Amino acid sequence: MRQERAWIMFRSGNRLNLLAPRFDAWTDEDLATGLARTYRWGGHSAWDLPLSVAQHSLTVLALREAIADRALPPREALRELLHDATEALIGGIDPITPLKPHLGSGYARIVAGLEHAVEQRYRLPAWSPEDYRAHKHADELAAASEAHHVVGWHKPALRRDLGIVLEPVSFDLLPTPPGMKPWEPWPPYLAFEEFLKRLKALQHAAGAMEALAEGTLLQTAE
Repeated sequence: MRQERAWIMFRSGNRLNLLAPRFDAWTDEDLATGLARTYRWGGHSAWDLPLSVAQHSLTVLALREAIADRALPPREALRELLHDATEALIGGIDPITPLKPHLGSGYARIVAGLEHAVEQRYRLPAWSPEDYRAHKHADELAAASEAHHVVGWHKPALRRDLGIVLEPVSFDLLPTPPGMKPWEPWPPYLAFEEFLKRLKALQHAAGAMEALAEGTLLQTAE
């Protein structure tokens, strides 16, 4: 009997079987490419370009840290940055949230498998109830702000038609690139570069902290 496969071929030449995902099947560059080329809000915006999931992910992390008024520990920051990582791996699909329950249990199983692979690869800590609530608040605040500033929804319609009750933030927490305006969607190459830079920096910081902690434990044991 022929084994079912659903392959994604990445720019690196690596391949991922969506039905049996391995945590080592992609590179960081593959992930950044996928998120920079996957678009939110159905690919629509009031600007010349759509908003990438890469830029959204950076916004969520920035909001989470701004609300907490501190930099998150590196693994927790990675967990925020990678909260939508599966959308880079599933083939550039970012379903509008109310549609997700209608995509069925098969879709949910694929996403769960990819989430597990991402958690393994980047050694992400499990969500505590408190951390998950804080994450969802930042994610929903990012959505409210994007809907208003990027897509063009007026504030009364956010509540009435989208069911978004949070007030959009008035300022863009991400640095504004030269020649661009706040909230303007970045071109894919820039979204790729900025996401990958933050991903690499957080992994380096996490590794350094863990190596230091391990060294301290060894010294204590001696």
